[in-house]
Amino acid sequence: MSGEDAPASRRGGLGAAIAGGVIGSLLTAALLLFALPNVLSSRIVRQGLLADPKILSDAVDALKDAQYAPVLAANRAAIETPFASSWKGSAKPDVTLVEFFDYACPYCKASNPAVDRLLQEDRGLRVVYRELPILGPDSVTAARLSLEASKLGRFAKFHDSLWAAGRPAPDTIAAAAGAAQIAPKPDADPQVEAEIKRNYQLAGELGATGTPLFVIGDRVLNGAVGYDMLKQAIDVARKKAGS
Repeated sequence: MSGEDAPASRRGGLGAAIAGGVIGSLLTAALLLFALPNVLSSRIVRQGLLADPKILSDAVDALKDAQYAPVLAANRAAIETPFASSWKGSAKPDVTLVEFFDYACPYCKASNPAVDRLLQEDRGLRVVYRELPILGPDSVTAARLSLEASKLGRFAKFHDSLWAAGRPAPDTIAAAAGAAQIAPKPDADPQVEAEIKRNYQLAGELGATGTPLFVIGDRVLNGAVGYDMLKQAIDVARKKAGS
């Protein structure tokens, strides 16, 4: 190789290296251009969830609301219209809270103070109670007698007395029936059986996984969700109804 050829060779190699470096840089830039937004967005989402985990629960709630919206729209009257006297609160409500419950359910019993507090605080609220006996024969007997009392306008008396007496059993059921002045054993009543059957169907369509199941406006809340969540749902339903 001559002395003149060497510099040219080196210059060619240097040029190729520079060109390769430029091309590599361009490719890297292009990859970053397409990949970076996805990386950043995933990091932003992750950081947002870590900073406020409620974002995820709100998204799940929104999906559930959308899922059950058609069921609520098609069955609003059936859900919110009480059976006989199976309700408490306002005779002309601006918001209705519906509770599907079982007298043997400890979570239903734990929810009673929150529901009672809401009734005391909110004069425009009506609570409709729907029997959903899923925890055994005593639950079914209690539900049937509760509905018999309801037909006579004595739902509240039976309802409150049985909760105070304890878990449904022959003695506690008899005590509640005595307080409501009804027979301690239910008769075969087609209206009562139809109501329980309808409640099973409605609860199933609303995705019930147990009791209690609350329906407030467009919200379906499964479980003992507590006073704050119930009140928030009532406020949202009232605002929407007034808009």
